[in-house]
Amino acid sequence: MSAITAPMKRGWGLKQMGGMWGECAAEFLGTCVLILFGDGVVAMAVAALPGSGRAQSATTIFLASGDWLLITWGWAFAVCFGVYIAGGVTGAHLNPAVTLAFAVRRKFPWRKVLPYSLSQIVGAFVGAALVWWNYHDSINAYDHAAGKAGADLVNGHTNATFSIFATFPSPAFNGSMWGPLLDQIIGTALLLLCIAALVDARNTIVKANLGPLLIGFAVAAIGMSFGANAGYAINPARDLGPRILAYFAGFGELALPGTVHGPGGFSGYMWVPIVGPLIGGVVGIVIYDVVIGRALDARAALGAPEEAPEQVPPIDDDID
Repeated sequence: MSAITAPMKRGWGLKQMGGMWGECAAEFLGTCVLILFGDGVVAMAVAALPGSGRAQSATTIFLASGDWLLITWGWAFAVCFGVYIAGGVTGAHLNPAVTLAFAVRRKFPWRKVLPYSLSQIVGAFVGAALVWWNYHDSINAYDHAAGKAGADLVNGHTNATFSIFATFPSPAFNGSMWGPLLDQIIGTALLLLCIAALVDARNTIVKANLGPLLIGFAVAAIGMSFGANAGYAINPARDLGPRILAYFAGFGELALPGTVHGPGGFSGYMWVPIVGPLIGGVVGIVIYDVVIGRALDARAALGAPEEAPEQVPPIDDDID
C-alpha cells in the first residue's frame, strides 16, 4: 500500500503548527494515545473482563502470569503507536524523563523541556479521562463486587481499580519509598539506554522505521522484568496525568497524595514515579554515552573498520 499524504489546506494555523505549537500538539496527542492503549489494557484486565463475565468471577484478576503479560504487551503497543503518531514531528518523547535526558546529553533545547513536559502531562490526563469515560461502569461494578467480598474501599474504590490509572508500591516494601524509588531509577535507566542505542546512527542501525516497535519491545521487557515492585511507571507524565484524573474521578487520597492505610500501606507516594524516572533517564543516557558512545567515537576517530566475526574453518569429515 502506497503512502498517502493529506492535502495541504489554507488557513488552519499552519504557520503556528510548524513551530512550538505543532510540537506540543504532537507530544499531547502521542501521549494521549499512549495512555488510551496503556490504561485501557489495564482497565480490560482489572474491570472489563471480570465485569463482562469473561473471568472466573466478578472480582477475579491476576490468576496467572498471563494476566501480567496482557498488560505488559498492551503497554508495549501503546508506546509503539504513540511514537509512530508523534515521531515525525518531535521524535516522540512522550515522557518528561526522555525530554530531560535529551536536554542533558543530546542538546535538546532547554527552553522546550517545560512545554513538552506539560503537553505530555495534559495528554496523559485527557487519555485517562477517555478511559474513565469508557470504563467507569465496569470500574464501579468491580469496586462494588470487591466491597461486598470484603475488600478495603477508599471513597468507594479499590486499589485494584486505581491501578488502571496510576502506580503504587508493593506491600513488600512496608511503606518505604527507597525500594520503589530505586526500582523506578533502574527501570527508566534501562528505557533510556535502549532508546539511546536504537536512535544512534553510529550503532546498529534500525531499518525500515522499526524504531518505535523496538522501543515498545523495550517497554515490554522492562514490564516483564521490573514491573511488579512499583508498576513500572518509568514516565512521570504517564503516572501524574492519570493520577490527577483519578483524584477528580473520586479516588481521593489513593491518587493524591498517594496514600493507603493499614499493613503494607504507604503515604504520599505520588512523588516517587516523578522523581525516580527523571533521575533514571539521565543515568541511563549517561551510561550509554560513557560506555558505548565513547567506544563508537574512538573507533570512528581511529578509522577502525568493523571487525568481521571470526570464521571457523569447516570440519573435514572425510575419513581416509
